[in-house]
Amino acid sequence: MIALHTLLSVARPDDAVVCVDGQHAIPYGAFRARVAACAAAFASQPATRYALCVDDPFDFTCALFALFACGKPVVIPASAAPAYLDTLADAYDALVTDADLAAMGPHAGAVTFNTIAPHAPITLYTSGSTGAPKAIHKTLAQFDAEVVTLEQQWGAQLGTGAVMASVPHHHIYGLLFRVFWPLAAGRAFSRETVTEPSALHRALVQNAAAAFVSSPAQLARWPLLAGFDALSSQSPLPAVFSSGGPLDAVAAAAFAAAHGSAPIEVLGSTETGGIAWRRQDQTLAWQPFASIEVRQEDDGALAVRSPHLPHNDWHRTDDAIAFDDSGRFILRGRLDRVVKVVGKRVSLPEVEGWLGAHPFVARAAATLLAASSRERLGALIALTPAGVEALRAQGRVALAKTLRRHLSAYTEPTLIPRRWRFCMAMPVDARGKLPASAVAAAFRPGTEGFETLAHVSDADGDHYELRVSPDLAHFSGHFPGLPILPGVVLVDWAVRLAAARNPVARAITSVDQLKFMAPVPPGAVVSLRLAHEPERCRVRFTARLGARDCASGVLVHREAT
Repeated sequence: MIALHTLLSVARPDDAVVCVDGQHAIPYGAFRARVAACAAAFASQPATRYALCVDDPFDFTCALFALFACGKPVVIPASAAPAYLDTLADAYDALVTDADLAAMGPHAGAVTFNTIAPHAPITLYTSGSTGAPKAIHKTLAQFDAEVVTLEQQWGAQLGTGAVMASVPHHHIYGLLFRVFWPLAAGRAFSRETVTEPSALHRALVQNAAAAFVSSPAQLARWPLLAGFDALSSQSPLPAVFSSGGPLDAVAAAAFAAAHGSAPIEVLGSTETGGIAWRRQDQTLAWQPFASIEVRQEDDGALAVRSPHLPHNDWHRTDDAIAFDDSGRFILRGRLDRVVKVVGKRVSLPEVEGWLGAHPFVARAAATLLAASSRERLGALIALTPAGVEALRAQGRVALAKTLRRHLSAYTEPTLIPRRWRFCMAMPVDARGKLPASAVAAAFRPGTEGFETLAHVSDADGDHYELRVSPDLAHFSGHFPGLPILPGVVLVDWAVRLAAARNPVARAITSVDQLKFMAPVPPGAVVSLRLAHEPERCRVRFTARLGARDCASGVLVHREAT
C-alpha cells in the first residue's frame, strides 16, 4: 500500500500505469508531470482555498494532488450548479473547472514537489438535516485509514486489474473507491465512466478489471439492459461494489443468478466513511468492518467508533438499526429528514428551502414517494397569490415546469421532485404542525377515486385538478373495451368537493342544466371549477379535459339552517 501523502514521492517506475483511457495507458511519469504543471499554476495564484468542479477523473486527480502539493485546502462541492455554488461562495476563493485545467500548459523542467502533509484538509459537502449544505471536513489521513480498511477486506480478491466505475468522483464514495483506493493499492483507475453493460463489456475487452464501482440506482437498471447476461461469458465479472443506499433485492438476485454473486454493498456516509458491508445472496444484515465498533443508542440509532473519523469518540448517526444474534445489524430507516434518491443523499428541508425562494411558493413540503418503483421526490406546494394566478393562467403542468427550472439552478435533475401537488394552505394539525403523514397522503389516491393534484380558491369558488384513478371500480363494465367514467360519479365528486367548502351543499335537491359533452377515460386529469352562489342555494360546476368541456351543471341545495 502507498500512503496517499507519499504518492508523488514514492519510489515507483515511471512506466507503472496509473490510469487507463480505453486502450491508452497513462503512466506514473506522465501523471507526475501533469500534477507538476497544475501545481506550478496554482502556486503562482494568490487564492488559498480551491473548489474542484472537474468532470474528467484523471484531470481531477491531477488537480487534487497538485493542490495538496501546494499546501492549499481543497473544497469538493456536491454539485456544479451555479445557484448551489453561490450558497458556498464563502467556502472557497477560486473555482477550478475542466476549462481551467485545459488552459494549463505542459510542465517545463525537472519535476519536484513539496512534501504533502499527511493531514492535508479536504472539505466535502453533503445535504444537512437543517436545510443548508453541510460541510464535512476530512483529512488525507482519514482517507488513508479507509483505503487500508478496504484493501484488508477485499485486496486479495481484487488482484491487480483496473478499477472501472459508473459513479462520479466528486462524492465521497466515488472519490474513495474510484480514485484513492486504486492509487494507494497500486492499481490503475479507468478514465471512462461506464454507464451500461455493453460499455463495461467493451472496457473489459480492452483492460483486465479488478472491480466495477456503481450505485444502487444504476445497478437496478442493468438486468433489464442489453448485454447484462453476456458480461461474464468470456471471463468472470470483476467484483461489483454498490453504495449510497440499499440495492434493490430483485437486482441483487439477478446479479447472483447471472454472475454467481450479488454485488458487495457498502454502508457508510460522508461523515463516517465506511461502516459495514453485505452481499444479499448471503444475508440481508450488515457486517461491520473489522476496524469498526458499532452500538445501538437508546432511541435505536446506530453509533460508530472508527479510524475513519477525526476523533476516537462514538459518533451517532441518524440510521435506526436492530442487531441480530450474530452481531450484524438490520437498517430500520432514518431518524432525520435526509433521504436517498437514486443513491444520492438529499435533505428534504434543503429542497423546501430552495422552493421557498421562488415568488410563487408560500411554503413547500417535500417527501420521498414510498410507492414509487424508483426513489423519487414529491413536492406539496402552498401557493402565494402570484402562484395562484400563475396556476390559473398557465395550468398545473406549466407551473411545475417553472419550479423545476428554478430548482435546476440548485441541484441535479434526479433530485428534482417528479410529482407536484398545489394548494392554498398546508394540511396542518391542531398545533399548527405539518405531519409527514399528511404530506405523504397528498400523493395517494383518495377514497373518492381521484388524486387532488391542485386546489386553489377565491371568494367565488374553487378550482381543482383531479387525476382519475385508472383502477376505479366504476370503470368495470362501463364499457367493455372502452372504459368511461360514469357521469353520475363525476357529479358525485362535484357534490363532495362543494360540501368541503359549504357543508349544506351536500343536501342536494336537484341537478339542473346537466350536460355531458365528452367521455372521461381512466387516468385522465379533470379540471373542475366550482362557482358557489350561497344566496341562491346553488353551485355551478364545469369539468374540462384540457381545452374541452366534458360536463357541466348546477347543483341546487337546501338553504342553510
